Amino acid sequence: MRTLLLLVDPQNDFCDPRGSLYVPGASEDAARVAAMIGRISEGLGELVVTMDCHHVLDVAHPLMWVDAQGNHPAPFTTITLQDVENGTWRAVRPAWQGRLLHYVSDLEAQGRYRLTVWPEHCLAGSWGFGIVPRVFEAVTAWEREHAVTATLVMKGENPWTEHYSAVRAEVPDPAEPGTGVNRPLVEKILAADVVGVSGEALSHCVANTVRDLVEPLGGDLSRLVLIRDTTSSVPGFEPLGEAFVEEMQTRGMKLSSSLGFLA
Repeated sequence: MRTLLLLVDPQNDFCDPRGSLYVPGASEDAARVAAMIGRISEGLGELVVTMDCHHVLDVAHPLMWVDAQGNHPAPFTTITLQDVENGTWRAVRPAWQGRLLHYVSDLEAQGRYRLTVWPEHCLAGSWGFGIVPRVFEAVTAWEREHAVTATLVMKGENPWTEHYSAVRAEVPDPAEPGTGVNRPLVEKILAADVVGVSGEALSHCVANTVRDLVEPLGGDLSRLVLIRDTTSSVPGFEPLGEAFVEEMQTRGMKLSSSLGFLA
């Protein structure tokens, strides 16, 4: 049986209480993930770790937007299409206004989320970008034990689109192939018999990664196992996380615990 663990964004900014976008519960999630990797090491055939990677200038960071007085939005501000159309929020550089208007329009048309302005997080090369130590140690121990390499999947470097999902950006940028479907990742998942899914945050990056696997998997998610006690939602977005779980269970996704997975 070919087994794969898909570990979504186990990074300091999400999993450490000092992180800029700490998800309550994520520190404990990370501890359970690390222990699980050690327990299932012999039966784990492949390990894929996704990593959020941003710059200060990002469509979902405060620097990209200003109001009529030139003030940047506070973190967790929602920017709607109407806000951009009526000038409540505008691009920090006027030349970018049309592009951002089209982006917010395309984003809302998908019906997943409206644009949320997040605190600056997972900045390339920063402490917050790094994998939380206990998970890093578990991943590298697995690599040493089996003389293999975990696959790292970077996402989010393009400043013009959000990239919650490890499979594709929310609104792919035609000028940047890296925002389109990540075929190598999809092929790895298609080749596995069992795919454990874990990481942060349930309401956003985990949810959208799984949703973007529905089509490649032909609508049948029976090979996916969400390890429920190793993933938490961003505060205030818990209903989105629970709705995702319910929706994907109807498509065959299974639920397990860190102690039960591959037991």
